[in-house]
Amino acid sequence: MTARPETAPALLPAAPDTERMHRIYRHLHSHPELSMREHATADFIAAELDELGVENFRCGGTGVVGVIRNGEGPVVAFRADTDALPIAEDTGLDYASTATGTLDDGTVVPVMHGCGHDTHVTSLLTAARTLLEGADAWAGTLVLVFQPGEETAAGARAMVDDGLWERAPRPEVVLGQHVMPLAAGTVTISHGTAMAMADALRVTLYGKQSHGSQPQSSIDPIVLGAHVITRLQTVVSRELDPRSPAVITSGTFHAGLKENIIPDRAEFTLNIRTFEQPVREAVLAAVRRIIAAEAAASNAPEPLVEEIYTFPRCHNDPVAAGRVESALRAALGEENVAVGEPVMGSEDFGHLADSIGVPSVYWMFGGFDLDAGEPPVNHSPYFGPLMEPTLATGTRAAVAGILAYLGTGAAGPTLG
Repeated sequence: MTARPETAPALLPAAPDTERMHRIYRHLHSHPELSMREHATADFIAAELDELGVENFRCGGTGVVGVIRNGEGPVVAFRADTDALPIAEDTGLDYASTATGTLDDGTVVPVMHGCGHDTHVTSLLTAARTLLEGADAWAGTLVLVFQPGEETAAGARAMVDDGLWERAPRPEVVLGQHVMPLAAGTVTISHGTAMAMADALRVTLYGKQSHGSQPQSSIDPIVLGAHVITRLQTVVSRELDPRSPAVITSGTFHAGLKENIIPDRAEFTLNIRTFEQPVREAVLAAVRRIIAAEAAASNAPEPLVEEIYTFPRCHNDPVAAGRVESALRAALGEENVAVGEPVMGSEDFGHLADSIGVPSVYWMFGGFDLDAGEPPVNHSPYFGPLMEPTLATGTRAAVAGILAYLGTGAAGPTLG
């Protein structure tokens, strides 16, 4: 990589941008869209980039990529995810979402930015404006990646498959961040593993239907499913080294239509989280082995196991993470930056860097007043980050991370 200072002064949003930043956030929060259906969101982002004079193009369906060229220097990419969730918002905010969306099966559902992606988009748009206003403080190329479909692990792959790194300058590092139920104004960064890999499976168990009074004529898929799900909990407790974390969760189970009919099938879903690829492979093999073995023990037909999605690793390159951590501490203050442990949540962010073999760094920033009580977790209907200092922190952190690679050491605009 091109040599740059290990830290760089943090450009902060100019005073007029604070009002604009809040307007952008309120709009995005009030107009959420489901994964890979972020059409209006993409139009809004593109319009903001057009107003800034930033060249941009669509990628991966509803993704938007902006490119800011500012002389000779490294290329850095920064990603913000754009999709929302099928949740009915219950925050009580005056800009709360009342939007609805349609799932793949045609079901109409409420939609909410229950994971803070509106915060990510707002912070990156504001960071872009800040960097344009302080162009003397940096040199190089910044690639702004507004990625759809993070919640379904579809978006990063869709953008890469659509030629993201052939159509945009190839970066030397990919950066990103996520708002979390941490203290507003603070940032946490990890070195090495940042988030877990995830695998989601849909399992269909087949049985033999019978009257509830004649179980001897049945093969009961509900009893079979109960044994499978119970036995799966022993994978973590009895097959893995206790020093190798993993989680196996069954989030849904559906079977039958009437209490006196033993049905002919049952369906359940699994969500599996792991940190290490060998552990991932071992867990997935054990899951499939147990499902097949329990079906055989019940004299049932072979089950159907289908992959719903898979999330890649989210790994912070230790050298790059150290560089970004130094820049964050310089920008936000030593007391506001902590080194954290990896979390069991998952992200498809890692695919953007892994697909071209470059390092990535991903950190968390807080959005809540912890003195007001336990904050709501991501994906909660109550997830409503404080507008400030959350947005200012997200913007400062984004700019600091970018300037860790592109900064020249010159001063820039400050927060009024």
